[in-house]
Order: sequence, then C-alpha cells, then structure tokens
Amino acid sequence: MNDSTAHASHHHRTMSKFLKLAHKFNSFYLNGLQKKECRAFIVDGIQVGLVQATVTIELSRYPNVFIVNPNSVTLNPAFRDYDERSANIESVLKEMKEKKLFVTLKGWRDECYEVRTMFADQPLLKMDRSATCLFGICNYGVDINGYVNHPQKGLCIWLQQRSLTKQTWPGKWDNMVAGGLSVGNSVIHTAHKEGEEEASLTADLMKNLQSAGTVSFFYESERGLFPDTEFVFDLELPPDFVPRNQDNEVEKFELVTASVRNCDRNLSPDFKTTSCPVIIDFLIRHGIINPENEPRFPELVELLHVPLQSLYKKCDNLLTENGLSKAE
Repeated sequence: MNDSTAHASHHHRTMSKFLKLAHKFNSFYLNGLQKKECRAFIVDGIQVGLVQATVTIELSRYPNVFIVNPNSVTLNPAFRDYDERSANIESVLKEMKEKKLFVTLKGWRDECYEVRTMFADQPLLKMDRSATCLFGICNYGVDINGYVNHPQKGLCIWLQQRSLTKQTWPGKWDNMVAGGLSVGNSVIHTAHKEGEEEASLTADLMKNLQSAGTVSFFYESERGLFPDTEFVFDLELPPDFVPRNQDNEVEKFELVTASVRNCDRNLSPDFKTTSCPVIIDFLIRHGIINPENEPRFPELVELLHVPLQSLYKKCDNLLTENGLSKAE
C-alpha cells in the first residue's frame, strides 16, 4: 500500500457515521464537480445549472430550443421572457417523458419550481419539479423539526415514514414535515401549508415556529443532480401532541429520543439520504453532536452548508477566464 492509499484508507476509517452520510449527500459536491464532465446550463447569459452528458445527448435533438457547445448548453436566447422559456422547455420535457428517456420524469408532478441562479434573483423560467435534476437546477424546500422536551425521555424528535406509494424514496424515514418550494409559494406559507397537510399542525401550534437557518448540499443519484437548499424550522410541540397525516403521503409517525446512539441507528439506509442533513443540523444546534463526540466536527458542519448560492457564479467566471465568452 503506498502512502496516499494508506492515508486515504486511514482518512475513511476515522469517519463517523454522520460524516459518512455528509459525504453521501454531498456526493456531487465532493466528487462530481472536480471531474468537470458536465456542461454549464445557460439561460439569458447566466449559468443556472449543469447538464450531464447523457442529458446533453437528448437535448441536442432539439436544436431550435437548446444550443449545445463543448462547454455549455444554452437555452435559445430567442425566447425572450419567462413564459416563452417555460413553455419551450416544457414541450421538450413532455416529449422526453412520453419516450420514457429518464426515470425521473416518471415522477412528473404538474408542480413547478422556479429557475434562477440565486434565491433572491428574479426567476428566468419554471420547470416541472421532476425535471430540475436533469439540469442541475438549485431546488429549495422547507423542513420542520417537530421536537418535544419530554418529562421522562428528554429531548425527542418526531420522524415520519413516507408513504409506500410515494414516487421518490417510498417507505423511507424522513423529517416530520418537508416539502418543496413551488412556484408562487413563499417559504413561510409553504411551512404552514405542509405542516397542516402532513402533520395536522394547527395555527395555534405553529405560533411556536422558529426559523433555524438553512442547510445546503449537492447530491447526485441515478435520477440526476440535486443542488438543494432547505429552509429549516424548529417547532417545540406539547408532549401529548401526536401528528396526524391528511394528504396520504405518510405511513406513520414516530417519536425518537434525540441521542447520538439513537440517531446513529435511525439515520440508517432506511432514512431518506437528502433529509439526513436537516436531522444532523438539528442535533448539532441542540448540542447532541458536538466537538467532544465528533472528532471532525468543523468538516461535518461545513458539509451542511455548501456554497450553492455562489457556486454557479464561480463556474461562470471560470468559463469566461477559459476564453469562452458568456454568449458562446
């Protein structure tokens, strides 16, 4: 074994389960980005995503919609506004869905996400949420950690098991409440809407809702690329409250003691990978995971906050520095 292999295996051996998970939900951030195998997805002169080679091949069949270059895929600049861009992309996606080209499109939801570089930017177009991973579009979601200061068990957290019929991650364990930020819905409205639908959280209970920042990560799966930012909320609930689901998307709920050992066990392969960051973040903020029991604590914390808001801007600058003008 040479030095670098020895170093790498030692490096892996000292990873806690939490850190291994952080590497998993950041699989693209840590491994895919370096490979530079994807092309920048450009809309209106701005990079908003990344396109993998398998997707580029299909998009190149629509030269009137997508202009494919060695380093980029550009949405035809002849489409001047939000509606025109959205309609043209949708017609291509619907055709690709009919042809069953990409597994992710089987989950077509007729629910759209906005496409923009940074959260505060004006959206350039909208796209069905099942398709955004084909273009590496930054997604946004809202998560509520429902927790209880239990008289006997101490700090506990509610988890849900996803419905067995859900299109993504069926039957996996998940945060108490989680939902995507779809077109026309604000962060706080989404929190209230999802809270009511998924867990029967009343307006009265939601008065205790506390904003607790965001987590961000960049995951890759067989479905595509997922640069994801979740707006996180903590909600202290009374010990006698039991969440009840109203939209048939949840199998059951369970109250779990928030201890390292317990969460180590619960964040198993039975847990939705992309929901793990929210739980790990909760455990860090409540002092359950700390520098005493997590030797690589700073690394773990950083991997919950990867810089997605500036990521494509940086890539943009590289494209320009490499002698490619933005318009190419």
